[in-house]
Amino acid sequence: MKNDRSKQGSAKDLLSKLQIDVESSMPLADEDLPYGCSHEELVQALQTRFQALRRRQCFQPGDLVTWKPGLRNRRYPVDGRPAIVLQVLTEPVFDEELNSGSNYFREPLDLVLGLVLEEGEQRGNLLAWHFDSRRFGHWK
Repeated sequence: MKNDRSKQGSAKDLLSKLQIDVESSMPLADEDLPYGCSHEELVQALQTRFQALRRRQCFQPGDLVTWKPGLRNRRYPVDGRPAIVLQVLTEPVFDEELNSGSNYFREPLDLVLGLVLEEGEQRGNLLAWHFDSRRFGHWK
C-alpha cells in the first residue's frame, strides 16, 4: 500500500497537537520535506520558483496564458490549459483573506483571466477570475 503523506501531519503538527513548545530553530525530520525530496532538491526548487516569480511578463487583453511551472496556487486554470487575459489592472486588488496563514493572504491580484470550465453548473461558460500575474506566462 502506498504511503500517502498528504493525509499525515508534519512533525510540527504533531508536536503542536501534543502541546509541546519547540524552538523554531529545532531541526525536524525529513518527513517535513516533500516526498522523496532531499534538502538540496528543496533548496533548488525554492530558488527556481523564486526566480520564476520575480520574472514578470507583459500581458495584454486577448493574450493566452498558463501557470508558470511550480507557481500554481489555485484550482483553475488546470495545469497546461490556457486562459485568456480579459484585463490587466494598473493597481492590484488584494485578496481579502483575513487569515495570515493562508497562501492567499494579501496576494496582489492584477490580472483578470477568462476561463471556460469543463465541468459543473457553469460548464462551457466564460467566467472571469482575478490572479497574481507573476504566476503566469504566455501559453505556447
